[in-house]
Amino acid sequence: MADDDQHSEKLAALENALLDESVDPIDLPFSLLRSITRNFCEAQEIGRGAFGAVYKGVLPSGRTIAVKKLFERFEILDKNFQSEIACLMGVKHKNTLRFLGYCSETQLVIVPYNGKLVCAEERQRLLCFEYLRKGCLADHLSGS
Repeated sequence: MADDDQHSEKLAALENALLDESVDPIDLPFSLLRSITRNFCEAQEIGRGAFGAVYKGVLPSGRTIAVKKLFERFEILDKNFQSEIACLMGVKHKNTLRFLGYCSETQLVIVPYNGKLVCAEERQRLLCFEYLRKGCLADHLSGS
């Protein structure tokens, strides 16, 4: 399947997940998330925590999602990431942001090391959620 076809299919699935609360979270390609966050540019960053930065992702329809890109400096084992996904998939409550999707990709990159170019694995781990437009969660819960 061509990248453009895969992007179109995954974008449609993501749009559907935003509109239909019964849809389960989906796996998303890193290239798609990089595209909708404008390559994770600083202007799109909306928050930062101990394990990652959160970016605003804008879909072609104009709808917005939050994309948490986990920092590469933490070695996150596959089984731990899978457990996190399973936990997030099980959380469904009117006072929580909906978990829409995830990305777990490993790419080979060429990097300099000790004066030589070597092939290394670069892991990308991302989580996608509904975007909370204004205020904070406490404001929404209290009705402010």
